Amino acid sequence: MQVLVYHNRQLCPYGTPDALISDAREDSAVTVGSFDGVHLGHRKIISSMLETARRQSLRSVVVTFDPHPRLVLKGGDGEKLEILTTIDEKIGQIGSLGVDLLVVVRFTPELAAWSSEEFIGELLVRTLSAKQVTVGYDHGFGRNRRGSGATLAELGVAHGFAVQVVGELRIDGAHISSTRIRTLLHNGAIVEANSFLGAPYMVSGQVVDGRKLGRALGYPTVNLSIPDPRKLLPHTGVYAATTIIAAQRYKAMMNIGSQPTIPGERGKQIEAHILGYSGLLYGRDLRFSLHAFLRDEKKFGSLADLQEQLEKDKKTVELFFE
Repeated sequence: MQVLVYHNRQLCPYGTPDALISDAREDSAVTVGSFDGVHLGHRKIISSMLETARRQSLRSVVVTFDPHPRLVLKGGDGEKLEILTTIDEKIGQIGSLGVDLLVVVRFTPELAAWSSEEFIGELLVRTLSAKQVTVGYDHGFGRNRRGSGATLAELGVAHGFAVQVVGELRIDGAHISSTRIRTLLHNGAIVEANSFLGAPYMVSGQVVDGRKLGRALGYPTVNLSIPDPRKLLPHTGVYAATTIIAAQRYKAMMNIGSQPTIPGERGKQIEAHILGYSGLLYGRDLRFSLHAFLRDEKKFGSLADLQEQLEKDKKTVELFFE
């Protein structure tokens, strides 16, 4: 999948802002959205776009935004939105769906002021040559989200593209939304959240130096530094997780919390003991998939008590993945 960034009416490859692309026009099927979490509702929309692209021999294109539009529109004193996917996580998840091109639009106050007509005409039509545009039933775009499916259909007639509106997806009667998934994660309901996501919730970051207490207890851990402070970290506690290292999948027990048994004040920490792995990983970027919530974080009376609990946690993880 090719990944491009759109900013100031120009395109460049993701990660190389100085390498401008003069022309990216190719007859395309396009879908547009924030796609935070890339949950099953999003996947239904993207799948519908992909099906249309294959049927009409069009390039498949997903257009998304970074940062999340609500972070820009609400401002510093507004709602503190926690995102489900960092931009790199979102790129990886959308790439796994078989999309040809992902365009990451840098969302700025200036872009937020664009009308729906300007956004569609400038980006979708003139820049990407959209011939088919697929959106969700509740999609809104342009200044104050005034653009609707009906607006899009009218613009399609003027600009020569067809419009497909994808209906709502429910699971057992429950509405799927990023907001609902955030609530589930805050409550530690990881299995239910994953059922709406369509994949295990992901926590990723760079391995950094820690206090090495886990090593002294016989359970060495990797400590993760999360690259985006807006990333939602689920309910504090211990999780059954997996990670991929050198193309091999490893089981892990991950702790998200403040390490209350250890003296000293600290914020929320993310550390994981990777079962069956003994190499050094400092400086590496790792992605952990969370599969189950095991227990709440607690303060133990001694390090020996903590060590005993870690042995129980390890056995629980091993049993979970059998």
